Amino acid sequence: MRWENLTDEPVDHGRARDAALFGADTVVSRTFDTPEFRGVTFHEIRARSIVNRVPGASRMPFEWTVNPYRGCTHACVYCFARNTHRYLDLDTGLGFDSQIVVKVNAPQLLRRHLASRRWHGEHIAMGTNVDCYQRAEGRYQLMPGIIQALRDYANPFSILTKGTLILRDLPLLRQAAEVTDVGISVSVGFVDQELWRTVEPGTPAPERRLDVVRALTDAGVGCGVLMAPVIPFLGDHPDQLRATVRAIAAAGATSVTPLVLHLRPGAREWFMGWLSQHHPHLVRRYERLYAEGAYAPKWYQRRVTRQVHELAEEYGIGPSRAAAHRRVPAPEAPRTPDTPTQLTLL
Repeated sequence: MRWENLTDEPVDHGRARDAALFGADTVVSRTFDTPEFRGVTFHEIRARSIVNRVPGASRMPFEWTVNPYRGCTHACVYCFARNTHRYLDLDTGLGFDSQIVVKVNAPQLLRRHLASRRWHGEHIAMGTNVDCYQRAEGRYQLMPGIIQALRDYANPFSILTKGTLILRDLPLLRQAAEVTDVGISVSVGFVDQELWRTVEPGTPAPERRLDVVRALTDAGVGCGVLMAPVIPFLGDHPDQLRATVRAIAAAGATSVTPLVLHLRPGAREWFMGWLSQHHPHLVRRYERLYAEGAYAPKWYQRRVTRQVHELAEEYGIGPSRAAAHRRVPAPEAPRTPDTPTQLTLL
C-alpha cells in the first residue's frame, strides 16, 4: 500500500509531487467485528489538508471540495471515484468497497482552513467523490464537526448523499442554513428494487432516501434530487423514468436533475465486469454506446434529460412549490410490454 504520493496539488508537467497529504507512520488500520463492518478495513489517517481544489478541466460546477473518506461501503458498481484508490495501490474493485480511508482529523483541519486569511469563503461541496454519509460515518462521526465549522464561519456548502444518516445532523444543517447558503441533494437514480439490489448493494433503498427528502422538506430545509445515474438499457425506459420522477415529486423535492451513467477508467472495468456477469446480452450495446469515451453520446443524454424535465413539469417539481409535497395522481396499472423494457440505440 502506498501513502506518500497523496498530495493536494496536481503533478506539474510530469514532475513528482512535493508534499504528501499524510505519511505512512500516521496510518492506523482497524477492523470491527460487527455485521455492518464485517470484511471492511478502516485506515485511520491524520491528513495534512482537507480542502481540495477541483481540477480546472473538471465538469463540476464548484471549485472546492471536502472529502473525509476515501473508498465507500455503498459499493455502487458504477462509482466514478473508484480510480482514486489506484493512487494508494489499492484495488479499485472490492478494495474500493472494503478498504476505507478515514481522515480522522478532518473537522479540525477544516476549522483551521476556514480561519486562514487566505481563505475567502468560497462554496465547499461534499459527497461529490465518495459519500460522506456512508456507513463509516456512523462510527467516526466526522460530519457534525465539519458542519459546525462551516456554520461558525458562515461558509456556504452543499452535500450530496445516498445516506439516511444525514438526518442525524438535521439540527446542525438548520442552524447553518440560518447564516449561510446550504444546498442538500439526495441521489436517487431509479426506484426499481431489483436494479437497486444489484448495482447499489450497500446503500439504503431508494424509498428510504426519498424519506430523507421528505423529512428535510418537512423541516424547512430544501432538498433536491440528483437523478443519477440513469443507467442505459436497465433504468431508462419511459415507464421507469416516470415512476422515478413521480416518486421524487411525491417526496417534495425542490428539483430533479438527471445524469446519465458515465464510465471513467477504474469504474468502467468494474462495471463492465458486473455487466458481463448479470446482463451479458448488453455488453456489446454498452461498448457501442461508450465507444467514444467515458460519457454517453450527447444525443442520448439530451433525450433522457428532455424526458425527465417533461415529467418534472408534469408532476410540478420546481422552486415555486418547493415547500409542499406534491399531490401526485395514482399511477396507471402497469402494462406488460412485448419486448424488454429498455430503450434502443436506434
